[in-house]
Amino acid sequence: MELPVAVQQALGDSVSGVSLRSACQADKDQLLRMALLSDGSGNLQVICRKDDLIDLEELNKRLGRDFRVMKRREQVRVHERAGLTTLPALPSLTGWPTVVDSRVDALPAVALELEEQNLAMVVPANEFQALTSGADRLDFAVDPESIAVNLDDHGRDRDQLQCAIKKFTGLRIQQRLEDTLELPPLPETAQRIIHLRVNPNAVMGDLVDIVESDPSLAAQVVSWASSSFYAAAGQVRSVHDAVSRVLGFDLVMNLAMGLSLGRALKKPQDHPEGYVDYWQQAIWQAQSAGILASMMPRGERPLLGLAYLGGLLHNFGHLVLAQVFPPHFKLVCRSLEVNPEIDSSVTEHYLLGITREQIAAQLMENWGMPDEVIMAIRYQKNRAYNGPYSVYAKLLWLGRQLLTARGVALGAGESVSQAVYDELGLDREQVEAQFDELVKSKSSIMTMAGMMGHQTTA
Repeated sequence: MELPVAVQQALGDSVSGVSLRSACQADKDQLLRMALLSDGSGNLQVICRKDDLIDLEELNKRLGRDFRVMKRREQVRVHERAGLTTLPALPSLTGWPTVVDSRVDALPAVALELEEQNLAMVVPANEFQALTSGADRLDFAVDPESIAVNLDDHGRDRDQLQCAIKKFTGLRIQQRLEDTLELPPLPETAQRIIHLRVNPNAVMGDLVDIVESDPSLAAQVVSWASSSFYAAAGQVRSVHDAVSRVLGFDLVMNLAMGLSLGRALKKPQDHPEGYVDYWQQAIWQAQSAGILASMMPRGERPLLGLAYLGGLLHNFGHLVLAQVFPPHFKLVCRSLEVNPEIDSSVTEHYLLGITREQIAAQLMENWGMPDEVIMAIRYQKNRAYNGPYSVYAKLLWLGRQLLTARGVALGAGESVSQAVYDELGLDREQVEAQFDELVKSKSSIMTMAGMMGHQTTA
């Protein structure tokens, strides 16, 4: 197969030494990636092994600059000029200043992906070094396997959180977690809902009273029930109407809980570009958890309301990180942008020594949230977790992979084996079809997320 003209020109005389193979046959350890960066003074491209984490802070320190990932629209223009939808790691495609991670030069050969053709170009090490002879060499990338993320030991979370805070603030931790972090107490509305949840004699009127006591929450519930997503027959005129006729007791209870907690912390001003925003992530995961739970065999099915609430709060740690580590949250955002194929837990552990899942679970424990929700949030990134309430964590994990595979920008995704479906008693074809339908309702999801975001900032 003939190489694209732009690639042939970038290779120059080296083209004769290049061999082509299908991307799946390429040596994984030899694959490279190129990230396009910019700051107020110019552009830069950096090349490293594909699976390595780019330490953007270290790179900027070495260069005395403030680079971040180039805006998506600018990247599209660069690709269009080259006539390629993605750029292989060839500096001359742009002609910009280039920095190559030092460990690339230790490879016997490198593999450069051509995603459109599903091919990889294998270039001998000496020829690639000649192609990049004008580039600087620096140590700025990290092997993710050297980053020991705590995915399975909830008992160590508090100690790790305190160590992370000491590292960045120098505080001596002697108070309780919520005092140390100066986080707000559990909102009153959420407290009342938790008490209602454990009350065996609770009736719909009790929930309506709680929601109606909070005007903005009441408006949200009515707006939610009136949305096209639920296609209610007739106009929704009251909270009672929304609960009794459209949404139901459990959904309103958990929706009110999620919204109340979301208002407890300010939505951060910064955000990693290329990811859907906080409330969109919340709604996508809540809907997906509810769908998956409802499709499980009746005798094995978890509580739908708690599955939905786990999804709604799955990314609550994003808000907490922004409040606990405000000077460093920017670093997290920039690193997520430049390392889109690496899970956020790896990036956060590398930069902070703690992940959003760990810190959110700690806060949820302090607030007395249901154990099912705490475990779902804490272990949602651990496919192998089989401890208490593991089914809730597995639903979040699977929902994330299904949404990511369909283009919902939640971060790095993983492949899903048939064993996952078998374990949950799910029919794979039926689940895939349901998620295809869910993603078709993207506009409704964004409308619902917009309602949530408006209420939390109003």
